[in-house]
Amino acid sequence: MIPELAHFLCVLGFTCALALGGTGFFAAKFNQAAWLLAARQLAVLQFLTILGSFVLLDISFLRDDFTVQYIASNSNEALPWYFKASAMWGDHEGSFLLWVLVMAGWTGAVALRGRSHSIDMHGYVLGVLGLINAGFLLFLLSASNPFLRAFPLNPTVGMDMNAILQDYGHLVHPPFLYLGYVGFSVAFAYAIAALLTGRIDAAWARWSRPWTNTAWAFLTVGIALGSWWAYYELGWGGWWFWDPVENASFMPWLAATALIHSMAVTEKRGAFKSWTALLALLTFTLSLIGAFLVRSGVLTSVHAFAIDPERGVFLATIVAVVASLALLLYAFRASKLRSQIAYRGISREMLLLANNMLLTLALAVIFLYTLYPLFYEWLTGGERTSIGPPYFNRAFVPLMMLLAACLALAPLSRWKRTPLALYKPVLIMLVVSAVLGLFIPLVYAGALNLGVSLCVAIAVWIVASHLAELYRHRRSLALSFVGMNVAHLGFAITVIGIAMTSGFSVSQDLRLSVGDEVQVGERTYLFSAIRNVEGPNYVANQADFVVGDVLLQPERRQYTTRNTVTTEAAIRPGFTNDLLISLGEPVGVDAWAVRIQEKPFIRWVWLGAVLAAIAGVIAVCDVRYRRLRVRELTAAQVAD
Repeated sequence: MIPELAHFLCVLGFTCALALGGTGFFAAKFNQAAWLLAARQLAVLQFLTILGSFVLLDISFLRDDFTVQYIASNSNEALPWYFKASAMWGDHEGSFLLWVLVMAGWTGAVALRGRSHSIDMHGYVLGVLGLINAGFLLFLLSASNPFLRAFPLNPTVGMDMNAILQDYGHLVHPPFLYLGYVGFSVAFAYAIAALLTGRIDAAWARWSRPWTNTAWAFLTVGIALGSWWAYYELGWGGWWFWDPVENASFMPWLAATALIHSMAVTEKRGAFKSWTALLALLTFTLSLIGAFLVRSGVLTSVHAFAIDPERGVFLATIVAVVASLALLLYAFRASKLRSQIAYRGISREMLLLANNMLLTLALAVIFLYTLYPLFYEWLTGGERTSIGPPYFNRAFVPLMMLLAACLALAPLSRWKRTPLALYKPVLIMLVVSAVLGLFIPLVYAGALNLGVSLCVAIAVWIVASHLAELYRHRRSLALSFVGMNVAHLGFAITVIGIAMTSGFSVSQDLRLSVGDEVQVGERTYLFSAIRNVEGPNYVANQADFVVGDVLLQPERRQYTTRNTVTTEAAIRPGFTNDLLISLGEPVGVDAWAVRIQEKPFIRWVWLGAVLAAIAGVIAVCDVRYRRLRVRELTAAQVAD
């Protein structure tokens, strides 16, 4: 009965979402406070019903109810309980239930936090969110139902969870990713509401920005967790592959980054109104396109879900309808949102415009490169091709270096126009940073790499200019200002990590037997032993490698139910260098394929990302920002 109750609650949630859409639009159209109150209650009820459905299905996972088809296909009685719980979102149907739960959660949060807003604005926002989630729930219930029983009822031990997903990273990576993906629906809904009401102003930007910052922070953590997970779980030391599914999450992140900066101009100067609205629509649309790429099977990826093509058509229809209606509304209303704000020469507006153009161009490059194999196959009648990481890197890296230079100039820029004399300290910092950019890689690696030196120099330039700006405002530091500067510092740290690990990583593929000793870089690695070990649902070959006084134990696991083999790398983490050993296939008699790698500054890639995400949360917590927002929105409500 538990799966049937979960199914019923999900259907009830769909009913609430559909009713929320109609109620919200009616309240907004006819300025009905009572209907808006009903819409808020429906939003909360929608969240509670879907949460109940989710929890009940997860309880069925923990109880090993293999009479449910989805559970039988994605769990096993030997799984540890925490992997059983996370198996809930390990395949398409359950992960989409997580998607609609997160969507309902954001909608409920907007309902509870938006009481100070005008009736029409809040009604339209809730109505849009309700209708979108109603479409998702219709797709879930009709084409991706995770509650169906396996008839005839014949309980088994379960087919087991995907072996790669049996990792602690899977407990947190998808939830954070979805909190970011779906969170952009709030900015999307507010853009639709603003286009319908004709009000895109400083108050609107100040209201939308915290939601966008929060979703951006979640997505930043989600992408960083995915990169870290790929680094150690896939076993071969890579941390970013330009895989279509990785790009599906990175494209909304780029658009959201541009949106946050554009909202700052709309809030402070009343400029970029039309562009800001378009970015809000584009960011969530890219999230929907990403969901389609992951779940449709149109592009090949190790991360994608296997899916029936008919489901892909259904999902593509949802994406097309939502995107088309939004862009049509924008086309009819955008002309009324033009800004009449003047700025000249080098100014903060100009640098933020350059920031947006570079981010948008980078987004366009990734979008075209990601979808090019699909278009090529369609045009050639089935001939396949692919675009590898070198092509992405050659197009993307120069754009990011230009963006980094804009960030270094940004702290001392002023609105409207910046006197050139103010940039003198920045130029001094540039000279010092150039020297350090040459010096740091040379001291660390004993070799000169101009590409690495350029990246490090620009990153140091960003750090110096932002620390100087924080020091200059030390007596009046608002949290939103601190958050902005800390996010930029996080970006600089990530740039250093990417440059150093890309330029100075060491990797050797070897054929080793027990007792062999090998020199890699400046370290000696001794292959001292190998043994068979057993886990709860796998058997493994576990090797011992001695590196100085450190013992590293990589494994080659075989999961018995699905007969799947995975590589579990052994990593000695370090602040400035990681040692990584992966155990591969047996080669001949008593020999093994082994990959030994040294990854300098790899941790800085994720450290910078986490710092940037924390900065996003810091900005949202600005008390003065929230008080000002409430005063403006309350005044708008009284005026209405």
